[in-house]
Amino acid sequence: MKQALTIAGSDSGGGAGIQADLKTMTAFGVYGASVITAITAQNTLGVQSFEAVSIDLVSKQLDSVLSDLDFAALKTGMLANSKIIKIVAEKVKEYKVNNLVVDPVMVATSGDILLAKEAITTIKDKLIPLAKIITPNLNEAKVLSGRRIDEELSLEVLASELHKLGCEYVLVKGGHQKGDIAKDLLFDGVDFVEYTAKRVDTKDTHGTGCTLSAAIASNLALGYDIKETIERSKRYITEAIKAGCKVGKGNNPVNHFSRVYSLE
Repeated sequence: MKQALTIAGSDSGGGAGIQADLKTMTAFGVYGASVITAITAQNTLGVQSFEAVSIDLVSKQLDSVLSDLDFAALKTGMLANSKIIKIVAEKVKEYKVNNLVVDPVMVATSGDILLAKEAITTIKDKLIPLAKIITPNLNEAKVLSGRRIDEELSLEVLASELHKLGCEYVLVKGGHQKGDIAKDLLFDGVDFVEYTAKRVDTKDTHGTGCTLSAAIASNLALGYDIKETIERSKRYITEAIKAGCKVGKGNNPVNHFSRVYSLE
C-alpha cells in the first residue's frame, strides 16, 4: 500500500486539517500518517480556541514517522508559526521526501491573515522551493505574491509570480471568484492548464482546501502524473462538495467518502 504523510493542524470538528487529510487518503486507498502541528477547538460554527504544538514535539513526530515509513508523498497544511515551518523544511530535506504538496494555509474565508509576516516569509523562502506543487486559494496567492487581498488580479498573473518562488507547479484555486463556473489554474513555468467545474450552490464547504491538497498528495503517491493527479483530485472534491455532510449547525464539511458510498 502506498503511504502519504500529512503535516497539519487537528480539527476537533473532523471536517478539515489532519482529520480531513486522513479521510481523503483512505478514500483513495492510500495509507495516511500524520504529524500534528496545532490543536484547535472548533466545530461547524467556527474556531473557539487554538494552541500550537511545541517545536520539540513536532520535530520528534517527524523523525518518528519519517525514519520508519516509506512515504511516496507528503502534504503540509496549517503550520502555525515560523519555527514549525523551518523544522518541517529541514526534515523534508534530511529525509529526501519526494512529492511535497504545500497547501499554504494562511488566509481565512473572511480574508483575515492567519500567519504572522515572519511565518509567511519562511514559507516562501524555506518550504515552497522544496514543493512539487503549491495549492493556494485566490487570497493566499495574493498574500504570497505580496499583493493586497482586495486587488483584482488574474489567475495567470498570480500563478506566474508564485512559480518564481521555486516550486515545480502552482495550482491557484479560483473558488473565491464569482460566477457559475469554478476555475483552477495549473502552471509549470511554461504552460497554463485550466480545470473547470460547475460551481455547487452550497455553504457546506468546510475543509475543501485540505481535502483537495490531500487528494493531490494521494494521487501523486499512487504514481499519477501531475495533470491526471489534478483531474482525479478535482473530480473527487467536486463530488465531495455535492454530497456534503449535514452534521452540525453551521457550515458543514464536505463528504470525504461520497464516492465510496456511491459504490454500494
